[in-house]
Amino acid sequence: MFSFKKFKGKTAGVIGLGKSGQAAAKFLYKQGFKVFLEDSRSLPLPVGLDGIEVFTGGFTEQFFDCDFFVKSPGISNFASVIQKIKKLKKPIFSEVEIALAFVPKSVRVFAVTGTNGKSTTTVMLGEILKEHVKEIKTKQKVYVAGNIGTPLISYADEIEENSLIVLEVSSYQLEDSTYFKPFCSALLNITPDHLDHHGGIDNYILAKSKVFKQQGKDDFFITNGGDTVCVSLIKKAKSRVLTFSSEVKHSVRVDVFYDGDELIFSTGAHLKPPKLLVGIHNIENAMAASLMAFAGGVSQKAVQKGFDIFNSLEHRIEYFAEFKGIKCYNDSKATNIESTIPALKSFNGANNIWLILGGRHKGSPYTPLLPFLQKYCKQAVLIGESSPIIKQDIGPYFPIVEKGDLKHAVEYIFSHAKRGDILLLSPACSSFDQFTDFEDRGRKFKKIVLNYIKSKKK
Repeated sequence: MFSFKKFKGKTAGVIGLGKSGQAAAKFLYKQGFKVFLEDSRSLPLPVGLDGIEVFTGGFTEQFFDCDFFVKSPGISNFASVIQKIKKLKKPIFSEVEIALAFVPKSVRVFAVTGTNGKSTTTVMLGEILKEHVKEIKTKQKVYVAGNIGTPLISYADEIEENSLIVLEVSSYQLEDSTYFKPFCSALLNITPDHLDHHGGIDNYILAKSKVFKQQGKDDFFITNGGDTVCVSLIKKAKSRVLTFSSEVKHSVRVDVFYDGDELIFSTGAHLKPPKLLVGIHNIENAMAASLMAFAGGVSQKAVQKGFDIFNSLEHRIEYFAEFKGIKCYNDSKATNIESTIPALKSFNGANNIWLILGGRHKGSPYTPLLPFLQKYCKQAVLIGESSPIIKQDIGPYFPIVEKGDLKHAVEYIFSHAKRGDILLLSPACSSFDQFTDFEDRGRKFKKIVLNYIKSKKK
């Protein structure tokens, strides 16, 4: 476990020049540590890192002399730099664990993970907790951080006593967080993802289970009673378990279910889910957020207020434009097949979706998409590196066309779609072949669509 007293005066080695790596390096330097920040990639040196030793294009020998290391979450444990540090038997911490070591012990951490739905649930719970603080009229602050955007360590030196932290944690972050112990954790679902990074499904599940592994009897673990993998992990939890499910049949007792209109709780509480969310997967996200809130002592009134003001997230089935009766949705955050399927199911239509698929392949076959493509879509328009693989998997059974990039995909769809159709970007792939990240992909997609509409209105 990281301790300031134990490592005071020591040298920190931060691995990776990404967002969390830079934030960790800045924070540790500010706390008085000598810091080396290095990356194997040949990247331009960022600004604002005065006093920190920064190297790119490889790791210096001096780097391995550091006393402890902080690993950026995107770096695999199979990477040579990690293997070398492990051979040296030097401690490696996550940015999250470093941050929490500097946070007051009275702070409550609500941690959200899962293959899909993390960001929606995290933001929703953040809104609910803000309503809670208003209702009880305290000066508590609510922080929403982690994988959702701002690294927790960026806030670490400003977080005051009794604050509430809602933390989205990815499998990447969790695999490095040996001593992570939130007050309340949620595991929304588990389907195969990031298998290339983790080296297989078993390691992926192991990483996800760290969200509750260190919890005790006074903590809470919220999970999906309709997900077989999540259910199998319940027996390993030492904390108090609360479950949710949108499934009619489930193998465990659930604490909340959906009757088609309201969320019904075992306590007798009834809540209307957020109006602006579409899809049963988002009903499950609302179930998880409300159970986490109730675990933290939030009133039913505050939860409902949080639901009522919640807006859907950018890049997650985000409606942003309409042209000649064709509605346009940005679901760039769907970086795996298991995210694209609920997006297709969200519209309750019949063969009226023009789906843009593709990007960087993540190792899973695309054949599970077929029944949903056949039920909900007119055509799949392929882009990116994965096009040949998608074509091979679904091309023989469903109409596809390869268009290479977003601009040509959008132009093609608008020239063929009819009033009442839906243009949907839900790629089922990562964005790293043509974009910086899924946010970059989503914003460029929206810009391409809006520019096309503007050009046709002249």
